[in-house]
Amino acid sequence: MNKIENTIQDTIIKAKAGSQIAFSTLLDTFWNDVYGFQLKRTENENDAEDITIQTFSKAFDKLHTYKEEYEFKTWLITISKNIHIDLVRKRKRNVLDAWRSNEAVKKVLDDAPTAEDRLITEQNLATLLEHIKKLKPHYQEVINLRFFNELSYSDIATQLGEPMNNVKVKLLRAKKLLAEVIRKKL
Repeated sequence: MNKIENTIQDTIIKAKAGSQIAFSTLLDTFWNDVYGFQLKRTENENDAEDITIQTFSKAFDKLHTYKEEYEFKTWLITISKNIHIDLVRKRKRNVLDAWRSNEAVKKVLDDAPTAEDRLITEQNLATLLEHIKKLKPHYQEVINLRFFNELSYSDIATQLGEPMNNVKVKLLRAKKLLAEVIRKKL
């Protein structure tokens, strides 16, 4: 093992022990590799960013399963590839289901939401906003900028005056915390 590989393995050990600095270091070190891989596969910046975030989220959740005999970058790329494959399958399944149920034809014929649809959407949005308000203000802000204002990571970083990697980590944490809040309510 060379010096860089030793440093990465040391960082992984620290991350397994719960060090947030180690997690950030791993994210900073391997973000461009995973994002570049996904950008080539998806040819879509938003999909590449979302899959990359999901990759690190899943990798950090399953870090205890990582085996040192494999290169960490290869492990991340494999996770990323599997997430992309699942996404493609899900999209195909949704298209097929919509086609089979003739939903596509119904949407073309009547695209306007009914009063009931609007009410349900408003109620779901209100509930989601209530859950978001339970997060710390800096997490609320990053979720608002990403999902309601639909800003890219770089635009959020510029607006907040923070490095892009900080924004990525904040968004990752915010999504996890929001999921926990929602799960507790179910």
